[in-house]
Amino acid sequence: MSHTKYIFVTGGVTSSLGKGIISASLAKLLQARGFAVTIQKFDPYINIDPGTLNPYEHGECYVTNDGAETDLDLGHYERFLNVPTSQANNITTGRIYQAVIEKERRGDYLGETVQVIPHITDEIKYRIKLLANESELDFLITEIGGTVGDIESLPYIEAIRQMKWELGETNCVVVHLTLVPYLAAAGELKTKPTQHSVKNMLELGVQPDILVCRTEKPLNEGLKNKIALFCNVSPRSVIESIDTDTIYNVPLLMQQELLDLVVLEKTKMPVNTEPDLVRWEKFLYRLKNPMSEVNIGLVGKYVELKDSYKSILESFVHAGSDLQCKVNIKMIHSESITNENVADILKGINGIVVAPGFGERGIEGKITAIRYVRENNIPFLGICLGMQCAVVEFARNVLGFTDAHSTEMNPRTKYPVIDIMEAQKKISCKGGTMRLGAYPCRINPGTKVSAIYDSLDITERHRHRYEFNNKYLMDFEKAGVIAAGMNPKDNLVEIIENINHPWFVGVQFHPEYRSTVHSPHPLFKAFVNAARENMLKAAENEKE
Repeated sequence: MSHTKYIFVTGGVTSSLGKGIISASLAKLLQARGFAVTIQKFDPYINIDPGTLNPYEHGECYVTNDGAETDLDLGHYERFLNVPTSQANNITTGRIYQAVIEKERRGDYLGETVQVIPHITDEIKYRIKLLANESELDFLITEIGGTVGDIESLPYIEAIRQMKWELGETNCVVVHLTLVPYLAAAGELKTKPTQHSVKNMLELGVQPDILVCRTEKPLNEGLKNKIALFCNVSPRSVIESIDTDTIYNVPLLMQQELLDLVVLEKTKMPVNTEPDLVRWEKFLYRLKNPMSEVNIGLVGKYVELKDSYKSILESFVHAGSDLQCKVNIKMIHSESITNENVADILKGINGIVVAPGFGERGIEGKITAIRYVRENNIPFLGICLGMQCAVVEFARNVLGFTDAHSTEMNPRTKYPVIDIMEAQKKISCKGGTMRLGAYPCRINPGTKVSAIYDSLDITERHRHRYEFNNKYLMDFEKAGVIAAGMNPKDNLVEIIENINHPWFVGVQFHPEYRSTVHSPHPLFKAFVNAARENMLKAAENEKE
């Protein structure tokens, strides 16, 4: 029998309170005490996974090593814990119902009427326990997406109720995240929303063990006692989660509030050591005490919602801290860029990254921005579609293939320098069918990226259908854009470099998925360093 302790993190009052950050912070504290811990996310929407969702709907789609398209919170889990997640770490209602229906069709239920209780709740409990059964875990933290009281969350809350009853109070702990709003007109923090949220939980048969209260003002002892009294928890179990300037402060704030100690007490686990957070504190010190700064332009078409590029933005935080350099990100909508205004829009920018994406909208703006930085020797990093746009730009403006394009945007182009992968041509179903997950790449010796990675064999995560068309590779290499990295099995171009430019790199993969607090990605570090050098050079030229 598994010795794993189960921690459930639920949310009330409103969405977007930060359940993922609280889950990751608690996991970090437990990990820092020497416990084996992982986190999983249950999302109540009926999509099988977020792979087909527009980023405006749900933020970025995060990809794991094993090719799962998952919720962006899994990125937080990996960035905080420095431990890879997998398909089993993100389950949706769609996947739960799909599994139950497949069992019913096979006859697994032997003629039973298939119902939400027990069949859906049993499947939820099975998926919760699966990670614990496959790994030697001390703690498994399960974040329940959405807000308590939503219809779609009911089966998950019922599954938690059953698990608490089956495994006992010391083996299952419920951490409920709520909001304590500040009413400026009254000059008061209000506890009633938290009371109502806990009442909703009680009506569903679940008593929260710990309340984490999001607030913009400190909770005094009187307010904590009031919440404890009316919500049936001890004052020690009312945890303040105050607004902060960086998510990376949250583990330390939760440590100050003794969240990890309260969890250990409730689960009857030993308190043998203090959390070892030396590396984390050093990371925060460097982040908050930069010695220099650079301005990076992020060119994309979903810039109105920062969560659309969450992993890229966090990768710059990691790289900036490592270099003790403040990275100022300017979000630039690719649809706003034209030949006439590109110089004004990119004025004062020390480097640009052109972001991933799908579809034709904003493509020409990306291509225009890439031409400008290529011709003006400004550092460039293109990721996935960003690399493909760089290929199209070079083909049009250097090789003279004026009609060059990707067949994703123009199936009839005379010069399909980016084309659909052979393995993708017969695929019509959209969900989960791209080239997904970790693939190897062999880097050519003597290239910039070989020095950046300090290795010739790397593995990176992918999410795409289209690829560099090798038919044109010789034309590109003669003109100075080389294939710096190739997939050794399928001979696919994974990395391009412009050897006539100070720092111009495009990658077909997503390096942002592998950057963590303790392991900043080398490409982002090298790019930030190149942008810093470009800034210093520009300053020297101005003096002259």
